[in-house]
Amino acid sequence: MHYDDEYYRDILDGLSAYYESPLIADLLTTINKVPAPGLGNAWNFNQISGKRWLVETLAEHVDTKTEKMLLLGGWYGVLASLLLDHPAFKHTHVSSLDIDPGCEAVARSVNKSRVEQGRFEALTADMFDFDYQAWVASENSIIVNTSCEHIANFDEWFVRIPSGTLLVLQSNDYFSCDEHVNCVDSLEDFEQQAPLSELRFSGGLKLKKYTRFMLIGRK
Repeated sequence: MHYDDEYYRDILDGLSAYYESPLIADLLTTINKVPAPGLGNAWNFNQISGKRWLVETLAEHVDTKTEKMLLLGGWYGVLASLLLDHPAFKHTHVSSLDIDPGCEAVARSVNKSRVEQGRFEALTADMFDFDYQAWVASENSIIVNTSCEHIANFDEWFVRIPSGTLLVLQSNDYFSCDEHVNCVDSLEDFEQQAPLSELRFSGGLKLKKYTRFMLIGRK
């Protein structure tokens, strides 16, 4: 049996109505109106499992009055949409930064409802050029980097982060992916690569083909 695109759009539309979910409604609008061939990959099982793990774990380990988050390598804004949909971060503003200019319009569409609320922005910039010192203006701010495995010169990026900044970092041991130029063998290796002065969480999530590692704490 063949299912066309309209079949899946109808299902998303129905789910959006049933759950009264701006997240699903914005995703459906994006699928219909914004060309993004890689959006399916951004919402696949491994991607969402790792992001949901981050959101739920972060909610347990940080102040729920977090004012703002900066997501590096934010891609199509999927992690932002999950964070902004969680009740623990109902007062949080999220900035999603990616070096690819093609991500910005898609990320804004995926988070259209949050853009209208003034709670989301998509930025096009290189994480190595970003002024972190100016951005970290209060203790209630968090920098999230789930793309550590993609950063060849990781030490050069890490040294740019001001001491005391609350960080959420993810990497993995998926060496067979050509784009993964900075994988780690273990959680212990990740902790050594990104030394934190205050470690609030350290753990791994076993997924298909690889394990995703995560650190939460202050630099």
